[in-house]
Amino acid sequence: MASEITIRAERLHKYYEGEVRVHALRGVDISISKGEMVAIMGPSGCGKTTLLNCLSGLDDISSGKVWIGGRDLNSMSDNKKTELRALNMGFVFQFYNLLPVLTALENVEMPLLLAGKTKNAKERARKALDMVGLSHRYDHRPSALSGGERQRVTIARAIVNEPDIIWADEPTGDLDTETSDMVMNILCKLNRKNGHTMVLVTHEDRVAERAERIIHMESGIIKSDSNKGV
Repeated sequence: MASEITIRAERLHKYYEGEVRVHALRGVDISISKGEMVAIMGPSGCGKTTLLNCLSGLDDISSGKVWIGGRDLNSMSDNKKTELRALNMGFVFQFYNLLPVLTALENVEMPLLLAGKTKNAKERARKALDMVGLSHRYDHRPSALSGGERQRVTIARAIVNEPDIIWADEPTGDLDTETSDMVMNILCKLNRKNGHTMVLVTHEDRVAERAERIIHMESGIIKSDSNKGV
């Protein structure tokens, strides 16, 4: 039985206009199956973060097509794309993006409240924090957490809505090796146990090796795409 494709792009181009016009994506074709864990690698400026942002609808594309779960992003309004991200996607960034005035529990609860899912929101937030080993940090604000703990709060926030897709842009880029391994262990466990489709942008070989498929980019195109069969 063929794998269900959950992310697909065809002839994807992205230009950034300014004093110098930058052709960031140059006709990218990509398909990612449901439940896959894919790492996107390449040198700085190669277009890997731009690709993640265009696939997730955070950034508009210049030409081409993107489908998420069979839905054409090009035909959706900004409000509909925002709704799709809120209900079906989770995001993990290098620098956490946690609100400093809120506790860990409140930061994780926020996506549920913004999506109008107020019923049992606090309990679901606790469960998400428990899954990343932070049951003892519910009431701590980000300033009282270590870098690894902040990233685990970010992961809990990304999974609290039980999304189909998790996008991670350099999720270990600000962490030491030991903490990086811990964060990747959590992401891999979530991928295997819960079946989240995961797309990771990383420059670290040790992080990419944890994925089952590695895509290498260079100058806005995909140079290689290897499935490790793990």
